[in-house]
Amino acid sequence: MTSHDVTLEWPDGRTRTIAVREDETVLEGAERVEIGLPFGCRTGACGTCTGRLLAIDGTKRGDGVDTGGGDVEAAFAYRRPPRALKDRHRDDGYVLLCIASPRTDCRIAVGSSVHTELVENPWK
Repeated sequence: MTSHDVTLEWPDGRTRTIAVREDETVLEGAERVEIGLPFGCRTGACGTCTGRLLAIDGTKRGDGVDTGGGDVEAAFAYRRPPRALKDRHRDDGYVLLCIASPRTDCRIAVGSSVHTELVENPWK
Protein backbone atom coordinates (compact mmCIF):
# COMPACT_ATOMS: atom_id res chain seq x y z
CA MET A 1 0.00 0.00 0.00
CA THR A 2 1.31 3.41 -0.92
CA SER A 3 1.90 5.90 1.85
CA HIS A 4 2.85 9.56 1.88
CA ASP A 5 4.84 11.67 4.30
CA VAL A 6 2.46 14.11 5.99
CA THR A 7 4.07 16.76 8.17
CA LEU A 8 1.80 18.12 10.89
CA GLU A 9 2.63 21.62 12.14
CA TRP A 10 1.14 23.08 15.33
CA PRO A 11 0.94 26.83 16.08
CA ASP A 12 3.52 26.48 18.88
CA GLY A 13 6.17 25.36 16.38
CA ARG A 14 6.02 21.60 16.98
CA THR A 15 6.16 19.41 13.89
CA ARG A 16 5.80 15.69 13.29
CA THR A 17 6.10 13.82 10.03
CA ILE A 18 4.12 10.61 9.73
CA ALA A 19 3.60 8.10 6.94
CA VAL A 20 -0.11 8.01 6.09
CA ARG A 21 -1.37 5.22 3.84
CA GLU A 22 -3.68 6.05 0.95
CA ASP A 23 -6.33 3.80 2.53
CA GLU A 24 -6.45 5.75 5.78
CA THR A 25 -7.30 9.31 6.66
CA VAL A 26 -4.80 11.76 8.09
CA LEU A 27 -6.63 11.50 11.43
CA GLU A 28 -6.38 7.69 11.38
CA GLY A 29 -2.68 7.86 10.48
CA ALA A 30 -2.03 10.26 13.36
CA GLU A 31 -3.92 8.04 15.79
CA ARG A 32 -1.95 4.99 14.61
CA VAL A 33 1.27 6.66 15.83
CA GLU A 34 -0.44 8.04 18.95
CA ILE A 35 -0.68 11.68 17.91
CA GLY A 36 -3.80 13.38 19.19
CA LEU A 37 -5.58 15.71 16.76
CA PRO A 38 -8.92 17.42 17.44
CA PHE A 39 -11.96 15.74 15.91
CA GLY A 40 -15.68 15.50 16.51
CA CYS A 41 -17.84 13.57 14.07
CA ARG A 42 -15.46 11.59 11.77
CA THR A 43 -17.94 12.18 8.93
CA GLY A 44 -16.85 15.59 7.63
CA ALA A 45 -19.86 17.33 9.12
CA CYS A 46 -18.56 19.29 12.12
CA GLY A 47 -15.22 20.79 11.00
CA THR A 48 -13.46 20.22 14.33
CA CYS A 49 -10.62 18.35 12.57
CA THR A 50 -9.93 21.09 10.01
CA GLY A 51 -6.33 21.47 8.87
CA ARG A 52 -4.82 23.95 6.41
CA LEU A 53 -2.62 22.74 3.56
CA LEU A 54 0.73 24.54 3.66
CA ALA A 55 2.73 22.75 0.99
CA ILE A 56 2.64 19.83 -1.42
CA ASP A 57 5.83 17.84 -2.09
CA GLY A 58 7.91 20.61 -0.52
CA THR A 59 6.43 23.32 -2.74
CA LYS A 60 4.45 26.02 -0.98
CA ARG A 61 0.83 26.06 -1.95
CA GLY A 62 -0.68 29.13 -3.51
CA ASP A 63 0.80 32.58 -3.14
CA GLY A 64 -2.34 34.55 -2.63
CA VAL A 65 -3.54 33.50 -6.07
CA ASP A 66 -6.90 31.77 -6.20
CA THR A 67 -6.03 28.16 -6.86
CA GLY A 68 -9.59 27.04 -7.40
CA GLY A 69 -9.12 24.31 -4.84
CA GLY A 70 -6.70 22.49 -7.12
CA ASP A 71 -4.04 22.17 -4.48
CA VAL A 72 -6.31 20.45 -1.97
CA GLU A 73 -7.88 18.32 -4.67
CA ALA A 74 -4.43 17.21 -5.84
CA ALA A 75 -3.22 16.47 -2.32
CA PHE A 76 -6.20 14.58 -0.88
CA ALA A 77 -9.03 12.24 -1.74
CA TYR A 78 -12.16 12.48 0.37
CA ARG A 79 -14.12 9.45 1.55
CA ARG A 80 -17.28 11.54 1.30
CA PRO A 81 -18.12 15.16 0.52
CA PRO A 82 -16.62 17.58 3.08
CA ARG A 83 -19.93 19.07 4.26
CA ALA A 84 -18.34 21.26 6.95
CA LEU A 85 -16.32 23.25 4.40
CA LYS A 86 -17.64 25.83 1.99
CA ASP A 87 -16.14 26.15 -1.48
CA ARG A 88 -14.21 29.25 -0.41
CA HIS A 89 -12.67 27.30 2.50
CA ARG A 90 -11.50 24.53 0.17
CA ASP A 91 -10.17 27.17 -2.22
CA ASP A 92 -8.16 28.60 0.68
CA GLY A 93 -6.56 25.21 1.38
CA TYR A 94 -8.63 23.96 4.30
CA VAL A 95 -9.10 20.20 4.53
CA LEU A 96 -11.08 17.91 6.85
CA LEU A 97 -8.53 15.48 8.26
CA CYS A 98 -11.16 12.96 9.47
CA ILE A 99 -12.21 12.07 5.90
CA ALA A 100 -9.16 13.09 3.80
CA SER A 101 -6.55 10.59 2.59
CA PRO A 102 -3.25 11.93 1.19
CA ARG A 103 -2.28 11.46 -2.45
CA THR A 104 1.11 13.16 -2.15
CA ASP A 105 3.63 14.25 0.48
CA CYS A 106 2.43 17.43 2.15
CA ARG A 107 2.59 19.79 5.15
CA ILE A 108 -0.54 20.69 7.09
CA ALA A 109 -1.23 23.25 9.84
CA VAL A 110 -3.16 21.46 12.58
CA GLY A 111 -4.71 22.17 15.96
CA SER A 112 -7.89 23.72 17.24
CA SER A 113 -6.85 27.21 16.15
CA VAL A 114 -7.10 26.20 12.47
CA HIS A 115 -10.83 25.55 12.84
CA THR A 116 -11.29 28.99 14.39
CA GLU A 117 -9.86 30.56 11.22
CA LEU A 118 -12.98 29.44 9.35
CA VAL A 119 -15.59 31.32 11.33
CA GLU A 120 -15.65 34.73 12.96
CA ASN A 121 -16.37 34.84 16.64
CA PRO A 122 -19.64 36.80 16.97
CA TRP A 123 -18.94 37.50 20.66
CA LYS A 124 -15.73 39.53 20.38
